[in-house]
Amino acid sequence: MRRTPVVSSRILSDLTGLEVRLKCENLQRTGSFKPRGAYNRIAKLSSADRAHGVVAASAGNHAQGVAWAASELGIASTVFMPTGVSLPKLVATKAYGASVTLVGQTVDEALGHARQFAERTGAILIHPFDHADIVAGQATLGTELLGQMPDVGTIVVPTGGGGLLAGVAAAVHFHKPGVRVLGVQAEGAAAWPTSLKAGHPVAAESMSTMADGIAVGLPGSVPFDHVVDWVDDVVTVSEDALSRALLLCIERAKLIVEPAGAAAVAALMSREDLGLEGPVCAILSGGNIDPLLLTHVITHGLRAAGRYLAVRVTISDRPGGLVGLLGVVKASGASVVDVVHSRTGGQLGLEEVEVMLTVETRGPTHRTEVLDALGSSGYVVTVES
Repeated sequence: MRRTPVVSSRILSDLTGLEVRLKCENLQRTGSFKPRGAYNRIAKLSSADRAHGVVAASAGNHAQGVAWAASELGIASTVFMPTGVSLPKLVATKAYGASVTLVGQTVDEALGHARQFAERTGAILIHPFDHADIVAGQATLGTELLGQMPDVGTIVVPTGGGGLLAGVAAAVHFHKPGVRVLGVQAEGAAAWPTSLKAGHPVAAESMSTMADGIAVGLPGSVPFDHVVDWVDDVVTVSEDALSRALLLCIERAKLIVEPAGAAAVAALMSREDLGLEGPVCAILSGGNIDPLLLTHVITHGLRAAGRYLAVRVTISDRPGGLVGLLGVVKASGASVVDVVHSRTGGQLGLEEVEVMLTVETRGPTHRTEVLDALGSSGYVVTVES
């Protein structure tokens, strides 16, 4: 494993009023923290177990972590992945040495096939978070961080099944128990708040988030007790917050981070109720993102940050009509990205044209100024979400 760097974030420090640093697990081997737990789990297998190989189910980071760790230890690995897995993650998992089978539409379906494979062949199932050796492996991140940032007061951790959160909390509990530990989930896939309130793992009622790396429907039973005992709070963040956080990591920290990996940053940017004690460390848990998804998320982040505006405007289908509209946009200081000109809309009159106009703005205030300028010039504007 690599000792990943801890870097300062001036913009988050200014935003929170506390010193904030980023723990860059996106720069870890395979692009996430997952090899820490996978390697620890596989390394502890007996010779007899190793002879049967290991098996896992995953749509990405865990698959790569298991494949890499098994190859490093000279053990055969099989990974079951959903049929819709992104091509870069599929290629990377194979490149790390795993035999990959595509099956089912979800990770849960793939996990069912992995369990059957384990029963049939004797291969050892490597669970992504619900095993003591996995949690202990993830705890090395917490121990490493305490050595790099001995004055840390709060650690903010992206959270899915709970293995990383439990591991970091355990390390903090045994080495520096005064540190505040916070978990962060996507609000569209947040099983932990309900589970903690109930006192036992409870499955999420729905799962809908761009942060697939932390989209886990049921917290692990092994991490649960650690989280209950040693974690101060688990909070949620919106999709807009996740996309804005990813954009900030790219623009200001020059770091490629996946949506799940940016969850801790999203919490620092959007939540004022975290009870932070400085200095603060936000863990960037992974950086494995499909370039196509990255493009989509960047666009989403620009829109959420008020820097990207898409509108529909009906104008006169006469010479100079489009020029007049663009003149208003130019005068307001916005930059045109795209123009789509249509005469076929069902509600258009004979002398009307619908224009789909996309522009770049400098932020929420400028975005409002552009809309006000269009309205005061007589245009009826519909803002596209």
